[in-house]
Amino acid sequence: MKDFLLLAFNNLKRKKLRSWLTMIGIFIGIAAVVGLISLGQGLQNTISEQFQQLGSDKIIISTKTLGPPGSATSDKLILKEKDLKTIQNVRGVEWAIGFLVKTGQTKFKGETRIGFTMGINPEDLKRLEEVQPFYIEKGRGLKEGDKFKALAGWSHANGDIWKRNIEVGDSMEIEGQEFKIVGILKKQGNPIDDNSFTIPKDTLREIMTVGDEESGILAKAAEGFNAVTVAEDIERKLRKERGEKEEQETFNVQTSEQLLETFTNIFGIVQAVLVGIAAISLIVGGIGIMNTMYTAVLERTKEIGTMKAVGAKNSDVLKIFLFESGLLGLVGGVIGIAIGFSLGKTAELIASNYLGTDLLRADFSPLLIIGALLFSFLIGSLSGLFPALQAARLKPADALRYE
Repeated sequence: MKDFLLLAFNNLKRKKLRSWLTMIGIFIGIAAVVGLISLGQGLQNTISEQFQQLGSDKIIISTKTLGPPGSATSDKLILKEKDLKTIQNVRGVEWAIGFLVKTGQTKFKGETRIGFTMGINPEDLKRLEEVQPFYIEKGRGLKEGDKFKALAGWSHANGDIWKRNIEVGDSMEIEGQEFKIVGILKKQGNPIDDNSFTIPKDTLREIMTVGDEESGILAKAAEGFNAVTVAEDIERKLRKERGEKEEQETFNVQTSEQLLETFTNIFGIVQAVLVGIAAISLIVGGIGIMNTMYTAVLERTKEIGTMKAVGAKNSDVLKIFLFESGLLGLVGGVIGIAIGFSLGKTAELIASNYLGTDLLRADFSPLLIIGALLFSFLIGSLSGLFPALQAARLKPADALRYE
């Protein structure tokens, strides 16, 4: 085995340029596949961590829109305060809170920006902390009576949104109304949250004249109740109150586990498509290896005849060429993994430093590395199978007479 490997390595070393050109398709394909899978797995792990923090007893009620919370404009789609009260009265619901998210004009020190503002009742902030790290970095949180007080997202105080970063005690405007900043939120890793302001919900309704609208509702199943059963009861009650038929609802009711399962399924399909596209270059690389090995068989026909004349078996010739093609794939895989690692980490750094999100992380598991190496070796070996068989079947006399 060692002799076959050394012979294969020496044969490839003699044709350095051709070997490198042959491996290009392999390491480009492996790099793309490894980079995409690592980023996809990292993102999925991060989302799973977020849902674990959310807890299996949480239920999310939202409108059936493609945009973010608060993007629904039709009155038939919008969730309302009466829907929140309906949910609060469902058996098995420990608590339910509503929140508003609206896009509006904000001003600070003569600069104007368009951004998100979230409205939530001050007493509901503690419950929101069960779902996401809604913690104060500086100052204090909202409290009863804080009509025109606001919390600034982390990016307003630490990012590059404004020429001068916002600090506790500063005044700024939302939709022409002046607010005093009483607290700065800790970084959440989500650009929307980190770039938002948070004010009392009734105040947001007043300055943006949105009536009794709720952008989304979050509920918690009481201890001893199954979250899925409670979610079904909520859906049934809401359907009745809103006068909607089954499977024609204008709203979604999902437990956190159902939401994670939906995300995982959709994300898995998207990732499979992307990896499939990236894998096309592996097919091209495999064809390149096959072409190189056919050329090698023609160039070394007399050499094959000599080996057979001195006692080499067909299986020995077969192994030599299979090792050569497998080695081409394996070396291409090693280089591809290194490039894929660099691509994944670069994307992670760009997301963290320039997009302000920690959601995109590259996860290079040992299984991914070993799988990529085995796959690249397999691609190389399979690509060289037919040329190797052709070499093994050559008759010594014919091979020695070949010109």
